[in-house]
Amino acid sequence: MAISAALVKELRDRTGSGMMECKNALTETNGDIEAAIELMRKRGLAKADKKAGRTAAEGLIVVALSDDGRQGAMVEVNCETDFVAGGDDFRDFAQAVGQKVLEADPADLDALNALDLGGKSVNDTRLELVAKIGENIQVRRFTRFQTDAGRITSYLHGARIGVMVELEGGSDELGKDIAMHVAASRPICVEEKDVPAEVVEKEREILIAQAEESGKPREIVEKMVQGRISKFLAEMTLVGQPFVKDPDQTVGKLLKGAGAKVTRFARFEVGEGIEKKQENFADEVMAQVRGS
Repeated sequence: MAISAALVKELRDRTGSGMMECKNALTETNGDIEAAIELMRKRGLAKADKKAGRTAAEGLIVVALSDDGRQGAMVEVNCETDFVAGGDDFRDFAQAVGQKVLEADPADLDALNALDLGGKSVNDTRLELVAKIGENIQVRRFTRFQTDAGRITSYLHGARIGVMVELEGGSDELGKDIAMHVAASRPICVEEKDVPAEVVEKEREILIAQAEESGKPREIVEKMVQGRISKFLAEMTLVGQPFVKDPDQTVGKLLKGAGAKVTRFARFEVGEGIEKKQENFADEVMAQVRGS
């Protein structure tokens, strides 16, 4: 049967797919638009499954805060290229996922993927976006803060680095300054007591080995190591670091002067820890030529 342009347009509006893909689906289903949608969805899921193994190390960080400043959510959503990361469809999806984490407080990624997002699950919405855009897309991780005694503040450096801070006392401006500092200086925890014992012990072993090469007596070596451990802890902890906007004072002194305390923070950076595949374009072209 002949497929009218109006029918193709309607299917395109409902699915966001290309014109020829819509026309072909309608042709195969004899103009039944609901059947065409189901067919395209099945094919989309199959395409998404094939793309799932491809490295997705680009993307963006989204932060969503409640109006009263007592709750916050931060999400990393990944794709394969920065071009897709800057697109409206990808950005809208990531923003919607961030808002869903804020509202629903899911226990883990499986629970998040099962949540309803406009009549479909988060995961089904993701799979349809994979089929539409043609890249692997993954909701990689999220965190959610809630406080009764303080406030949740945040900072986004572009869309690639995001920070949330739970602050007691102080002001919104101070909270944003602290979040900006975390983005720039990468502390691993708030105070020395929060540094994992195994991290300290590993650093101590390295420092002892270095100090013993000096040939100095054991008691001198121990003093050298202790001094270096103290410096290491200051560099790793938020309160021990020089404040980025005023290096003459530490973050700890800044907080004390404001009568404030950081309870916790989280820092996400797009793609951190993901091993990116190194592509050689010339080799890829030659491989295609040989295979053709």
